[in-house]
Amino acid sequence: MHMHPSGHVDSFARDNLPPPHLWPVIDAHGLNDLAYPERLNCAATLIDDALAAGHGARPAIHFADGAWSYAELADRVDRLAHVLVADMGVVSGNRVLLRGGNGPMMAAAWLAVVKAGAIAVATMPLLRARELAVIVDKAEIDFCLYEKALGDEVYAIADHAARPLVRRSFGDPAADDAVEPLMARHGAPFPAADTADDDVCLIAFTSGTTGKPKGTMHFHRDVLAICDCFPRYVLRPTADDVFIGSPPLAFTFGLGGLLLFPMRAFAATVLLPRLPPAELIAAIARFRATVCFTAPTAYRAMLDRFYEAGSCDPIASLRKCVSAGETLPAPT
Repeated sequence: MHMHPSGHVDSFARDNLPPPHLWPVIDAHGLNDLAYPERLNCAATLIDDALAAGHGARPAIHFADGAWSYAELADRVDRLAHVLVADMGVVSGNRVLLRGGNGPMMAAAWLAVVKAGAIAVATMPLLRARELAVIVDKAEIDFCLYEKALGDEVYAIADHAARPLVRRSFGDPAADDAVEPLMARHGAPFPAADTADDDVCLIAFTSGTTGKPKGTMHFHRDVLAICDCFPRYVLRPTADDVFIGSPPLAFTFGLGGLLLFPMRAFAATVLLPRLPPAELIAAIARFRATVCFTAPTAYRAMLDRFYEAGSCDPIASLRKCVSAGETLPAPT
């Protein structure tokens, strides 16, 4: 690991932060919830806290044809982190492009990148190669983990970006660049990178509607802070909750609501690649989901279906719904 004298991971991201006098002032007003240690790896904290609390056997991620417990998720994350470092050559501070729909391997990839001390740059599945190339060049990305089904646009990045990518795929173990056979070779626990609470672990790019996409940088402590503020006091989740929703993990609304928030509460999440309103209703019923994250248009479409059916029974398990993306109309 390369370190600044200050103890931070020596990285492109740190060197490109705004001058410290332009940073927001963090004032926790005496909230012990936000008093994080100076040495902090948020991915390791999210996983290790669940295991230490005895939740290893609890479901962490439900998906179309199965579920992973917290112990199984921890094992996948460690194996992936070993592949990143030992097989792909990732070092702390490197940026890793993540491409995938909502699913267990996309979640494990995000956690593995961060646990290895690298920086996750997840991107919307619908982005095309030319748009991805802007992100690759701006964030100076050298590595990529991607879902094989999204391979065409990943391969085409080379036609537009100045930087070549070291890449591995998931989702098809028989593929030439599949990560799964490499994961099978690594069985030992992965020691989390020794990162600082204010090391960058996530670069989330804006959509570019006002110009070129801008990379917003988040620290390890930020990832825990978003779990320990709004969800803790408004959603008040417990380990018995089941989170579900439609936003992609590449969108911070989805990353928080469908991965970070449930993990911090030792709860379960449902990760399915596409959940339009009809399928979302069916999935809520199937998994007995209790907390839902989606957009106002989806809530309105779901309501229309209930008016037609004359019953809201399929979503009777829900206790909290969270909306974002556009204004939530009062009638909805």
